[in-house]
Amino acid sequence: MTDKELNIRYSEICNNLAERKIKPAFDRLETLITENGLGVFYDEWRDLDQTYHYMLQYTVEGIQDPERQKVYRRLIVSAFELADKVNEAIRLKYSSSLEYEKKRIFKNQFIPDLESFLSEVEDFYLRDELQSPSGNKKTMTSGYLAEAVDHREKIVRLFYHVWLRDQLNPDEIVLLGKFFSSPLILVAYKSFLVSALTLSLQRHFDEAKFTLLFNAFEMEETAINQRALVGLLINFYQYDSRLPFYPEITGRLKILNEHLEFKRNLERIIVQLIRSKETEKLQQRIRDELIPEMIKISPTLKDKINLDSLMEEGLSDDKNPEWQEIFKDSPELMDKMQEFSELQLEGADVFIGSFAMLKSFPFFNEIANWLIPFFSENPEIQEAVDLSDEIIRSFVDMISRAPILCNSDKYSFCLSIQSLPKENREFLTRGMKAEMDQFNEIENEEELTGPGRKAEFVSNQYIQDLYRFYKLHPRKNDFTDIFGWRFDFHHKIALGAILKEDEKVLRNIAEYYFSKNYFEEAAGILAYLLTNEKNGELYQKIAFCYQKLGDYKKALELYRQAELYDLNRLWNLKKIALCYRNLKQPDKALEYYKHAEQLNPDDLNNQLNVGHCLLELDQFDEALKCYFKVEYLAPGNKKVWRPIAWCSFLTGKKEQAERYFLKLMEEGPNKHDLMNMGHVQWSLGNRKTALDYYKQSISTNGFSEAEFMDVFDEDLPQLLQQGIDKDDVPIMLDQLRYFVEK
Repeated sequence: MTDKELNIRYSEICNNLAERKIKPAFDRLETLITENGLGVFYDEWRDLDQTYHYMLQYTVEGIQDPERQKVYRRLIVSAFELADKVNEAIRLKYSSSLEYEKKRIFKNQFIPDLESFLSEVEDFYLRDELQSPSGNKKTMTSGYLAEAVDHREKIVRLFYHVWLRDQLNPDEIVLLGKFFSSPLILVAYKSFLVSALTLSLQRHFDEAKFTLLFNAFEMEETAINQRALVGLLINFYQYDSRLPFYPEITGRLKILNEHLEFKRNLERIIVQLIRSKETEKLQQRIRDELIPEMIKISPTLKDKINLDSLMEEGLSDDKNPEWQEIFKDSPELMDKMQEFSELQLEGADVFIGSFAMLKSFPFFNEIANWLIPFFSENPEIQEAVDLSDEIIRSFVDMISRAPILCNSDKYSFCLSIQSLPKENREFLTRGMKAEMDQFNEIENEEELTGPGRKAEFVSNQYIQDLYRFYKLHPRKNDFTDIFGWRFDFHHKIALGAILKEDEKVLRNIAEYYFSKNYFEEAAGILAYLLTNEKNGELYQKIAFCYQKLGDYKKALELYRQAELYDLNRLWNLKKIALCYRNLKQPDKALEYYKHAEQLNPDDLNNQLNVGHCLLELDQFDEALKCYFKVEYLAPGNKKVWRPIAWCSFLTGKKEQAERYFLKLMEEGPNKHDLMNMGHVQWSLGNRKTALDYYKQSISTNGFSEAEFMDVFDEDLPQLLQQGIDKDDVPIMLDQLRYFVEK
């Protein structure tokens, strides 16, 4: 059985249980047990099935039992747990995924005495010759490094122990709690273990893992509590349909929701997870827009900014006035760079493309290293780079403080610096220092007005670490890509109920969806908000969402509702008109454009739309008047030439049509322009010229032959009206076909 087949069958069982369809779930579970030779679970299944039969019998016979619902819920929970065990046993037996390869290898390496093991971990920090997390840094020695490497290997083993454990026993829960609360153990290693809990819970449901994540979230250290909340949200999303059967978990969530700080964190991380879905689009824009513009200027870049001089003298405080000259041949580049810089400050993941190729270091062969926080004392860094080199040490220290790089990218950066020539390292370090100084100024200012800024950086970095793990790991296909999820938390049972209790949070999430053009998600939340508060802005925004989704009928209905509110009436009128046009009702559209014209007679775009409606209503002379008015008032408006040319042709003003189409020919015509010019030339009797324009319109970037013929058939009545001989049409089209074949 493949992983995909098992996923489907396991999901069917869980869905049946969540929907309280117990018999179908039991039937499917029995089949899964017997087909895979898992008789060890059969007795447990039979006991559950028999208990359910008794419950059904007592219920039908009308026997009163005040404990029935409690027993029923416990039965469903037990069925979930059995399904988990069966699913895990099958995967351990057959799955070729990396996760289960690791689990098979690790099965004899689980830590037998966790209490003694954790004591050894703490002892590392108590030795006099070694530094503690709160102590001063000691000079690195080979002895210390060997001890630190051994200590780190213990932490990695603990990571695997937690990750690959199906369910934690009571002793493990207590001891892991002590690990998190120990004042000796590095915060970085505690944060690391939060990731192990998150992955472990994703693989195998366990109420105790939820409890430990809740406890970690309530710790003071931002590096720990933000990772814990991200882990909680991911698993709340994954197990949403199951959570109603675990009141201890949902109850803990409700208690947390009473605190304002939790609500702020919740809203922010949900937005960050939604924003992660923009990463691929953002990288595409960088590849398509920014890089081509930079390539244009790259041959002269070094000379224009006098790079050699900069490296000799160092970076001064003043910006080089020559830098502005770099952009004279590419004026849009500065704007694009500014835009991407602002997106970066907002938390957008602009660096993944730059660092994707730097994940091939041996460091990333260890799966745990994709999720470990960056800290300069990590022995992997101590071994990989020469920290006795002052420049490298300075660089590593600055990287550790850089809030706009995720942990994974910081490791990539540090591992790559060792191979750079010394002068390049110096230049890079000075540049990094200048950037960090500037960023620290901004951060200090924002920290005064924006509490929780550090938490925002930590959670965003962690989400970007996870994004790299699920998107860039060589065996990423072995894992369920969480970033393929919709992250529509407002539709989920537990978190949806929490979010709907605070409409301000829900509105902020809706506005983020709206700003990023996720119109379906935005419309769903805004529509819910509208049930509690009727206002014009909500009507307009939901209408706009439906308009963008192509549902003009629904959009029109909502724009009409928004008319009842005195809110930007001109904008609303034009949107109603637009919907009518798309619904092929130009007469109604014209009515609303005329209303808009009364409010703003100087709006030339509106005048154009009036002309378009008149054109669609076959009122060609009136349409032409509108277009000429636009041309007169805005002589540089070239987009009006096209409708003037076409209307002139339709009203028999062929020479006038030719003049305007010739203007379009000079400006770079599209396929319709070429075809329409062919119509004009034919009507003027210039058949060879007409065929030439027709031929040009059928090209790689133009019409296919079939498309041309379809459009031609639509235009044929107008051609005949302008004097084309009907009997000449098939002859001309056949001649065109011969031209096209050549």
